[in-house]
Amino acid sequence: MESKLKPLDIKNLNDNVFSLLKDDWMLLTAGTRELFNTMTASWGAFGMLWNKPIAIGFIRPQRYTFDIANQTEHFTLSFFSHDYRKVLNFCGSHSGREVDKIAQTGITPVFSENSGVHFSEARLVLECKKLYVDELKPENFFATNLIKEFYPQNDFHHFFIGEITNCLSSNIR
Repeated sequence: MESKLKPLDIKNLNDNVFSLLKDDWMLLTAGTRELFNTMTASWGAFGMLWNKPIAIGFIRPQRYTFDIANQTEHFTLSFFSHDYRKVLNFCGSHSGREVDKIAQTGITPVFSENSGVHFSEARLVLECKKLYVDELKPENFFATNLIKEFYPQNDFHHFFIGEITNCLSSNIR
């Protein structure tokens, strides 16, 4: 299926990035037409690094998406209207190892030739090419209370820094 979204210069993105993450959430998707998985995320970051527009996605190592993200060069971040909150809840509470999230939610994958998978129902998509991957390390926390609060099982997130290679939006004026 082809995407109904249109290219948008990232410099013209008017969304509040804090609202995108905290309020809207996103589907972080990694993989190819042959094998992909998506997961709901509400943690991330956007900015400029190495003179490139970047997005940072955080994935715990036990997530199915983690294994796929490590094997592929691209990932996408798909943002939806609030009408899709049930879809995001489902994708965040079920593992792709055990259920077919696409069949269960009815969202439609769009396969980009070079940039992975996003969803036609999204209102905003950021296609990203991996530049750097690392993991949060307990010895690097200054606010050690965060370890107790967010990592009682020592399952520290890995972070994937990706160059935003394409921005797609349904809100083109």
